[in-house]
Amino acid sequence: MGSPYRIPAGPHLHPTTPQSRSSNRRKAWQPRLPFTPSRSEPQHDSEETLSREVSQAPTNASSTKKQWWRIRLFRGMINDVKRRAPFYGSDWRDAWDYRVIPATINMYFAKYEPELFVDISKLSCMLPLSRNAFVISVLESYYRSLHVDLLGAFVSTCILPALAFSLDMFTKTNMSFGVNEVLLASVLGSLVFSVFAAQPLVIVGVTGPITVFTYTVYDIITPRGTNYFAFLCWTGLWSLVMHWALAFTNACNGLTYVTRFSCDIFGFYVAFIYLQKGIQVLTRQWGLSGEAAAYLSIMVSLLVLGSGYICGVIGDSNLFQRYVRKFIEDYGTPLTIIFFTGFVHIGHMKDVPLATLPTSKAFFPTQNRGWLIHFWDIDVADIFIAIPFAILLTILFYFDHNVSSLIAQGTEFPLRKPAGFHWDLFLLGLTTGIAGLLGIPFPNGLIPQAPFHTNALCVTRQVHDETESDPNAKGHTTRIVDHVVEQRVSNLAQGLLTLGTMSGPLLIVLHLIPRGVLAGLFFVMGVQALQANGITNKLLYLARDKNLTPASNPLRRLQRQQAIWFFVALELIGFGATFAITQTIAAIGFPIIILLLIPVRIFLLPKYFTSEELAVLDAPTASPFTMISVGGNFGEEVDVDGTVVPSPADVERKEEEDEIVERGEAAVRRRASFRKEGGQGERMEMHMMTRRSSSRRGRT
Repeated sequence: MGSPYRIPAGPHLHPTTPQSRSSNRRKAWQPRLPFTPSRSEPQHDSEETLSREVSQAPTNASSTKKQWWRIRLFRGMINDVKRRAPFYGSDWRDAWDYRVIPATINMYFAKYEPELFVDISKLSCMLPLSRNAFVISVLESYYRSLHVDLLGAFVSTCILPALAFSLDMFTKTNMSFGVNEVLLASVLGSLVFSVFAAQPLVIVGVTGPITVFTYTVYDIITPRGTNYFAFLCWTGLWSLVMHWALAFTNACNGLTYVTRFSCDIFGFYVAFIYLQKGIQVLTRQWGLSGEAAAYLSIMVSLLVLGSGYICGVIGDSNLFQRYVRKFIEDYGTPLTIIFFTGFVHIGHMKDVPLATLPTSKAFFPTQNRGWLIHFWDIDVADIFIAIPFAILLTILFYFDHNVSSLIAQGTEFPLRKPAGFHWDLFLLGLTTGIAGLLGIPFPNGLIPQAPFHTNALCVTRQVHDETESDPNAKGHTTRIVDHVVEQRVSNLAQGLLTLGTMSGPLLIVLHLIPRGVLAGLFFVMGVQALQANGITNKLLYLARDKNLTPASNPLRRLQRQQAIWFFVALELIGFGATFAITQTIAAIGFPIIILLLIPVRIFLLPKYFTSEELAVLDAPTASPFTMISVGGNFGEEVDVDGTVVPSPADVERKEEEDEIVERGEAAVRRRASFRKEGGQGERMEMHMMTRRSSSRRGRT
């Protein structure tokens, strides 16, 4: 029987050939599609199937031997648009099907006015009476069958990180940037990338590294008497040209050499930047508000950290019902911020003068200026001095934004729509230039908010364990990711809501937040980033009792355990070099250190570690399906038709996942058959026992 995955001929698609038919059959290593035809489901064509067909179609670059001196201008951008364009309509339709609009409304009230939040059981007061029963039944049945955490998608990317970064830049740039500038930068990134990007799941805003870049430029330029905003504007304009040059020349193909090694080091650095910012906010309280306020701020920040961490622990535990756990996990951090904002006004604490978040006039810059920067008000020499700063900014964004995109589309997410790195780099250059003209911080991909957003959009389902011998027993279950709601509305909605936050009433509310609470928020973000980092996981493995470590842990399969120590030591050295340079006046050069991590991984590590060790210690950042845009992952073999040959680790991992799914489906069918035939079987057994007892009496 022919394969159901064929590429239909059309004006934008490659025609199907006999060779491509055989290669398009799902291999054991390929991710299982939730709507893949199986024994229990009818065969049908879908956009999810088409997405993999379009992305795996043969290209000229993969069917012939590549020649490195041929750049092929615009080839990457054109291919990105061709792969993603057929699914642009479904990006909006899928969001409507999954109730993103009602979730957005509920999220808005939950974020700003929690007392107005309503759950499904109270939804009847908001709907016409004629549709109450129908809507409630649909919502309840949907949430029983599948769980999609759309509310968490918004909360994980809310304005709280932006507020924390605005406080840091407000202090270190002499009030050049404030809340409105940081919020507007987030709005700009959200609007552009949600509508036009090839990867709309990536959240774009103001990050920790760009705050370091911004105030370092301020420390270098302002002593010379240079117009700071005009200089930043020219930095953004030069960087726009460089971003577009990289996009036109397909420079994102270099991402094929980016692995978890460099991503984990960079993520570890970002986590410690968060922790450092929190400590800096607390140390400044002695000079701003006095000793009592400083100690109260320390206490509040630690309570915020503890409360936020406990909310995350409860979300991953088996306490309470699932909807209660998810509510605590999704809304724990914003509710903690709200609670401790009022907590400092209880008892004797209300007499302690605490420094709060500085705000400005609604929809106006912090300083007395217009939104359009007078970029002509600068010396010609300073225009060209901005070029090396623009080079460093471009290097930072090339790595930071693309790493955010890779992590947000990591191997743990079963994505079904193709990615496009070259086109998104072009859009990033556009937002960088616009941000320079507006005098706002340069936005780019957020870590860890971008992967948190994708994780919040994962639809999960329970799979039963067939090892339970008793069919009547409930048995053990495990929750697996069925698919991801790949859409554009969540990114767009959080951007529009952030724009509304710049209004006068909400700015008054934000002004009430103590700085100690924002320091605790920095600590929460840093701890969350550390928990999800590969370096942290390896350090925890090395600290555990080996006798109590599960044998299924991949690190236990390594014969040389000292290889783990050496690999972690190299990662910590890379992190230390990156973090150390940011503590000096040369902090603006830290993107160079980050970029050097890539050749270290490619050329130096294979000289000490074997390929089997690197397969366990390091891994591709994203799946082959995502990396098709840049030519595949490093070390992967590609067939002449563009199909990636799986590695042994990929084959083993996918076989384990498929086995879990198949065992769960078999258990469900077995239990359903038992329930259906249980009553009839019991009556038959009683009838046979009656016949046997009658025959015994007859013989007697």
